Amino acid sequence: MAVSIHIKNVMKKYEDNTVIRDLTADIESGELFTLLGPSGCGKTTLLRMIAGFNSVEHGTIAFDGAVINDIPVHRRSFGMVFQNYAIFPNMTVYRNIEYGLKNKHLARDEIRRRVEEIMEVVQITQYQDRYPDKLSGGQQQRVALARAIAVRPQVLLMDEPLSNLDAKLRLEMREAIRDIQKKIGITTVYVTHDQEEALAISDRIAIMNRGDIQQIETPERIYSRPWNTFVANFIGHSNRLRGVVEQTADGGGSVKVEGRMSIDMRGTRPLQPGQELLVYVRPEEFIINQGQEGEGLKGAVRVKQFLGRYVNYIIDLGTAEPVEVTSDTNSALKIYEPGDEVLLTVNTRRINLFTADTEISLMEGVESNVLHA
Repeated sequence: MAVSIHIKNVMKKYEDNTVIRDLTADIESGELFTLLGPSGCGKTTLLRMIAGFNSVEHGTIAFDGAVINDIPVHRRSFGMVFQNYAIFPNMTVYRNIEYGLKNKHLARDEIRRRVEEIMEVVQITQYQDRYPDKLSGGQQQRVALARAIAVRPQVLLMDEPLSNLDAKLRLEMREAIRDIQKKIGITTVYVTHDQEEALAISDRIAIMNRGDIQQIETPERIYSRPWNTFVANFIGHSNRLRGVVEQTADGGGSVKVEGRMSIDMRGTRPLQPGQELLVYVRPEEFIINQGQEGEGLKGAVRVKQFLGRYVNYIIDLGTAEPVEVTSDTNSALKIYEPGDEVLLTVNTRRINLFTADTEISLMEGVESNVLHA
């Protein structure tokens, strides 16, 4: 049965180096919860604390309210899938999967039933008599996944499980993992540094940095409404522009961007006249207008990258950094060439405003959703 996980004020230190900083989070029963962040942010350390491989020096970790801090690894009900598969090379697929079940001293018929059932779920029945060296990387990872969930753990822990696969296999396996996880209904904590992977498979994502969680949200929400500039910079790509509040109104106001373009913003927290802002615009949130007439940001195309369905441009606005702009070729009126002059406007319903000093979101309803217990 799937369980909820409550992580309360946990801390992990190695001598003077604090890896996890007073971190609190709730993981819901049956969800695929992803820890995402740059190398060294503490995501694998936190996963290992849930597993019991790393001690908890402060705070508690609980499954369905039952604290597990002092429960040894072999008595915790979890399955683990590593990036290097960690399956036994001298055992067939069938023997690998039955290994954990035999250690539970189940009846032979029950072991066979469970092995056959899980092989069917992960679609490896036809490989049951093969040894690992006769399997592809994706097939080996399916075996590792089957072995981890055959024992029916309360929690499935996955540490960069796709990092050793090539691009095509990663795409196939992330779809398989999502499908299998939903069929089994097991609470899953998944560690990755791959943003696309996290966005594709997760129910919710926790963005980590320097041992703490910055924001917990659904993939759609975390991409469209990041809590702070770290999240906005880490997830996808955002162009950073300067803005100043010109006038205020209920739920918004007029903002001057880079001293050249006035935009009417709605759906914000209260703004103050003269307040300095950071205006974050993703490449697809720019609108390209041919020529130099009208209100907008004037610039010139520096680089064009034709990618089939999309065209990426690097456009020089005369600001500190050029901006990246993406245009859909299905709706674009023209494909621009280097040297072409353009006028950029923005989709004000999609862009994000942040305070210049704290770099926290000013968009209404955007929360970090990080618990402070």
